[in-house]
Amino acid sequence: MRTSTPDSPHISGRWRRFGSAAAATAALLAAGLTTAAHAEAATTPHKVSAKAIAAQVAKAHVRYEKACAATPKKGYAACNALRVTGGTTAFMEKQAALKGVAPKTVSPNASSASPTGYGPSDIQSAYGLTDAASSNGSGETVAIVDAYDDPNAAADLATYRSYYGLPSCTTSNGCFKKVSQTGSTTSLPSADSGWAGEESLDLDMVSATCPNCNILLVEAKSASDANLGTAVNEAVKLGAKFVSNSYGGSESSSDTSYDTSYYKHPGVAITASAGDSAYGAEYPAASQYVTAVGGTSLSTDSSSRGWTESVWNTSSTEGTGSGCSAYDPKPSWQTDSGCSTRMIGDVSAVADPATGVSVYDTYQASGWNTYGGTSASSPIIASVYALAGTPGSSDYPAQYPYNAAGTSALNDVTSGSNGTCDTDYFCNAGTGYDGPTGWGTPEGTSAFSAS
Repeated sequence: MRTSTPDSPHISGRWRRFGSAAAATAALLAAGLTTAAHAEAATTPHKVSAKAIAAQVAKAHVRYEKACAATPKKGYAACNALRVTGGTTAFMEKQAALKGVAPKTVSPNASSASPTGYGPSDIQSAYGLTDAASSNGSGETVAIVDAYDDPNAAADLATYRSYYGLPSCTTSNGCFKKVSQTGSTTSLPSADSGWAGEESLDLDMVSATCPNCNILLVEAKSASDANLGTAVNEAVKLGAKFVSNSYGGSESSSDTSYDTSYYKHPGVAITASAGDSAYGAEYPAASQYVTAVGGTSLSTDSSSRGWTESVWNTSSTEGTGSGCSAYDPKPSWQTDSGCSTRMIGDVSAVADPATGVSVYDTYQASGWNTYGGTSASSPIIASVYALAGTPGSSDYPAQYPYNAAGTSALNDVTSGSNGTCDTDYFCNAGTGYDGPTGWGTPEGTSAFSAS
């Protein structure tokens, strides 16, 4: 996180309130607001008015904590994962309304026996990916780059995918591979519980968005910018055309050299979280060669899409990052006039912990958890790129959404703010491009394709 964030290793998020427009019961069911197919079959929806459902959903509120250290020292990064530790998520409120029962709450130890956040059907529905997720992605590899080892990564991934009925993705069938930053499958970094939660989040979001994709987890030996960058290079060396980075730290004058050394990979879609500390820039999201991914609050509504989004912002220090880079030059495809250097971000996806996603993790926690943060949005977007197909060999895929700017291929996010800024679009959503959400969120895959 940036140095302006609190310096305690784990901080509790303030109460987050999340509301949505009234939605018809049929729209809620069509949006996939159940946990898994077998759980869905066991529950009979309660007859309840759209007004009552909306009122219930508006009560969603959670507490959460940062999975990793809040303020990394210079030259290091922290993960952008937020674990819900208490309260009631939007998913839980909706389920309760549909069943006609009182909503449950996240237990004091945060873990639950069943999911308490959005699952694969929700993510695919929200971003128009249901058909693509079913038919695309075979043969593509999405790489996840994180620091330290998650000893339970393979087993936890298997549990998540089994619960939701997703294709098996294991080491033995060649779908999943875990390596160190040097490519070793046996000499792995030391384990770290905070980063293990991050890794589970990343692996589960790839699974949810692109169930047919292979997954490569590359574990850096520490959270230094150099080691994480080396892990990115290793992911590309091993053939990944899509690389997600759910971490960040303060900008520095070294960033342009890091760009060239680690993130300049033509023909590879590299995504990076915009940050969880509200308005302000961080690296590597500021790299001119990556797709900087901001965060939204995601709720259902009665529109034809069935969903609506706004800028994720909890407080002055908690929300999606955005801003004008202090060091990185502006890529040629960015044409906003208020920032002469690299502007963050490019696109966005769900990140609000109150509208968070389900994750299965047994190393940091003890089962099902709900996570938020732009650590969720980065692997989702990397996986959308994978669903869209292999990038052009000489392309920087960060440009692709700009080619589709203003079209129906992206859901324009027009409401919300992540702080106070001198230039309005740096921190406030509006029609067209803005810092917190970029050009918007995916509506299908065409905005992330070379053609």
